[in-house]
Amino acid sequence: MKWLIMAIIPLSTLFGANVLQKAIDDAQAGSLLELPAGIYKGNIVINKPLIIDGRNQKAIIEGDGKGTVVRIKSSFVTIKNLTIRHSGAEHERVDAGISVKKANHVKIQNCKIVDVLFGVDLQQVNNSKVSGNYITSKHFSLGLRGDAIRLWYSNDNVIKKNRIIKSRDFIVWYSHGNLIEKNYSEYCRYSLHFMYTGKNIVKDNTFKHNSVGIFFMYSQDTEAYGNVIENSLGTTGLGIGLKDCSNYILKGNTMIYCARGLYIDRSPFQPDTHNYIENNKLLYNSEAVAFHSLSIANIFKNNIIKGNIENVINDSFNTKVTENIWINNYWDNYQGFDKNGDGIGDTPHIERYYADKMWLFNPSVKFFYGSPVITIINFLAKLAPLSQPVVLAIDKKPKMSIGGVL
Repeated sequence: MKWLIMAIIPLSTLFGANVLQKAIDDAQAGSLLELPAGIYKGNIVINKPLIIDGRNQKAIIEGDGKGTVVRIKSSFVTIKNLTIRHSGAEHERVDAGISVKKANHVKIQNCKIVDVLFGVDLQQVNNSKVSGNYITSKHFSLGLRGDAIRLWYSNDNVIKKNRIIKSRDFIVWYSHGNLIEKNYSEYCRYSLHFMYTGKNIVKDNTFKHNSVGIFFMYSQDTEAYGNVIENSLGTTGLGIGLKDCSNYILKGNTMIYCARGLYIDRSPFQPDTHNYIENNKLLYNSEAVAFHSLSIANIFKNNIIKGNIENVINDSFNTKVTENIWINNYWDNYQGFDKNGDGIGDTPHIERYYADKMWLFNPSVKFFYGSPVITIINFLAKLAPLSQPVVLAIDKKPKMSIGGVL
């Protein structure tokens, strides 16, 4: 059954009576509501299977600035091609553009969600799809904005081709089996933040000018492919982070112009597991790979490590960092030869901790980083070392070239 609201409702009439809510209440389950261009009173509730189509985002559902603009409390609901705006600003209520709770098979497609605290909030939502939406938060400072997309105990969803600008975080917490693909975000805090999750796939996303690219925490069995993280700067800036994470595959990602390209903290966490870090590009970062705490049994293979100020650092004492496995990586500071021309260096590439890395254990020393004094001390330490330098990484078969990849 199809319901059609035929006329644009004037604002004066609109705020006197919520015609859209009445149409929803009167429609039979499974109906289609097509909204002509106009402004419709928000803070609506959808509690039955329904399709609402706004025709090229010219139909606007506008909240009253208090609470959530659209609440979905039923499975098999689709809302698409709408502009949704002007939610409340209360964090404790999770005021949002769209809120979905305890529902399955919901679709939110091609909507423009603006002037909202939280964008799309999914709580206990499964087998649903959020795709092609534009989301931006209220004009608050970074920490006071809401999250653009939030998954909470929500499994087996597809989050695809959304564009997120000047929001706070994109959160996936206690949620499993989700596909997060081809999204774009900029000028946010966490482009993508996972906690207590498993078996998610993160692929072909692009995240620029955010504080943090992708941070995985207390999670396992996840794959991240083909993502580009650029310009994650500042004291918390990093491309991809792993904390207490096990059985991960990071493959074909690019971390470029970040404070830290890849940050690894106590990962893998589960005994007898590995993290596989392959075919990634770590380019022009302040620190390409930064280890913290006990982080061993990571396998680095066929990565390109080029143009970074520091290739490998470890800021924790006695953490057996050399128990990570490096093989067939390209290092732009490798100084060996390839006599037989097989493309593999004849001697291992070794990353060492010399005097120029004293700041790792005493951050105050970093004030003198690159100064003539540290440069001279470092030169003397390499020329006539008084003690054995600390080894950070050993690649027994380093690649001599990148084969025209860059």
